[in-house]
Amino acid sequence: MSSIYEHQLRTIDGDTISMEAYRGKTLLIVNVASRCQFTPQYQGLEAMYQRMRGQGVEILGFPCDQFGQQEPGADADIKSFCDLTYGVTFPMFSKVEVNGDGTHPLYAALKHAAPGLLGAEDIKWNFTKFLVDRSGKVVKRYGPAFTPDFIERELAGASLAH
Repeated sequence: MSSIYEHQLRTIDGDTISMEAYRGKTLLIVNVASRCQFTPQYQGLEAMYQRMRGQGVEILGFPCDQFGQQEPGADADIKSFCDLTYGVTFPMFSKVEVNGDGTHPLYAALKHAAPGLLGAEDIKWNFTKFLVDRSGKVVKRYGPAFTPDFIERELAGASLAH
């Protein structure tokens, strides 16, 4: 499998960035949506980011409209919603597909490295989270019901965030 750092991303502002920019950091990569029952997790993700970014933890948000059309807006609309509603300061990226023929290559790599229940690779819903250690290894996949607080407690008890 190729390195996670080989992937190019488009930010929500339209710039291109390499995953290489995140080398040496612990990453929590999340497919997000603005009209989902899990959308309030933005608040917990931002709080976690504020507490942990000084320890080398980055949260990367990837809007996705593949689950019940719960992210219908353009990137500018999504950015405005995140800024105004939740004060999101963690990096956000352009809307992606996480399943199917149009799956973003980063998500293809994440799903392959950390399959879900019974080995299924497809993501089942918004706010699925992937934990990547400082060396770029995908170490865990969390379903949508796992809250940022739960994940932060796990990180605090592990060597991933130190």
